[in-house]
Amino acid sequence: MKQKTSQGRQVEQANWITIGTIGLFFFIFGFVTWLNGILIPYLKISCELNHFESYLVAFAFYIAYVIMAVPSSRVLKRTGLKSGMMIGLFIMSVGALLFIPAALTRTYLIFLSGLFIMGCGLAIMQTASNPYITLLGPIESGAQRISIMGICNKSAGIIATLLFGVMALSDGDALMAKLLDVNEQQRAIMLDELARRVVIPYIGMAFILAFIGIMVKISKLPELDPEKENPSTENTGTERKTSIFQFPYLLLGVIAIFCDVGLEIIAGDTIISYGLSQGIPISIAKYFTSMTMVAMIIGYSIGIIVIPRYISQSNALKICAVLGIILTIAAVISPKMGSVVFIALLGMANSLIWPSVWPLAIEGLGRFTGIGSSLLIIGNLGGALLPLLYGHLADTIDPKLAYAIVIPFYFYILFYALHGHRIGKKV
Repeated sequence: MKQKTSQGRQVEQANWITIGTIGLFFFIFGFVTWLNGILIPYLKISCELNHFESYLVAFAFYIAYVIMAVPSSRVLKRTGLKSGMMIGLFIMSVGALLFIPAALTRTYLIFLSGLFIMGCGLAIMQTASNPYITLLGPIESGAQRISIMGICNKSAGIIATLLFGVMALSDGDALMAKLLDVNEQQRAIMLDELARRVVIPYIGMAFILAFIGIMVKISKLPELDPEKENPSTENTGTERKTSIFQFPYLLLGVIAIFCDVGLEIIAGDTIISYGLSQGIPISIAKYFTSMTMVAMIIGYSIGIIVIPRYISQSNALKICAVLGIILTIAAVISPKMGSVVFIALLGMANSLIWPSVWPLAIEGLGRFTGIGSSLLIIGNLGGALLPLLYGHLADTIDPKLAYAIVIPFYFYILFYALHGHRIGKKV
């Protein structure tokens, strides 16, 4: 009996070490991803862009997920989990190094190229880590484990935006005022100096990513076979199916992920530029993305406590969708700082969407789990397209009214929670 108890503790300890390792990966995802929230207004100033052009930052980053999602699953099948993650980290390191010539020449296209390469590396990392953490325990509590990863992700986002805000835009208000009173030659010199502020941070990031890649390779992270950990069940009829496209609940889940990532990026990456458009100083606005991250962490913490003990993953999804609709309406009708607070609180509404959709969408896929996960990663396309749509409406109509475009996407999340996740399953 003592031997069994000892073995049980060793297994539990090993699981927590594995969760901690995957948590580190999600921390990296968050640091790199949510840095875009402060990078968008930074590049908007230094490269003299409008709203639409500045949101190409999100487009370049997330379109990489679409291009690399399926190739990522093939890479991981050949290399295995650890080697694949190492490759992903090395690719991200190369993308970070590309920021050096981009900053030295103040060339927006090179900045976008670096972001695209970093997105490619992240696509490999996420294709491996999301199904891994989902299937590390019972599928019913998958949202709970993903919420823990979300806290790692968003904590990194807070650190990234605060650090970069201090390093790149600490004198943003004074700089903006000076730029209005100088000639073209002096303006170019000042903007060149501003652009070069990212050189040292991104050199440091490149070395850290490469170092972690080496550490992953030599770590004791166990391999996990998704087909064995996520076996087909009678209610999905997997054994009789020949194509991933015969799982409607998965395909509808891809659209749900598309909506979710777009909603997250709009709430997190546009809020600083929106604050500036409302006349709020940079010294205050640069903290707005961090406010959104804090709201998401609160949402994740609630999810860890209540899922699945008190509410199911589908019910959590319903609550998030309804809360998102209410907060968006409040943001559109509220004045200045009030609207900023409601936009930041959208982070709480968005927090449990990704953790809930993933287990609902891959449940019982069996041998199709790998390709199903790749399709869900393609859903990150929402992070590329929806911010561009917001940026276009912000330029042509009004930055505040443009937030109304998120309401239909919350209604789709509600549909998936109520009915979509059951289509194709025998309940």
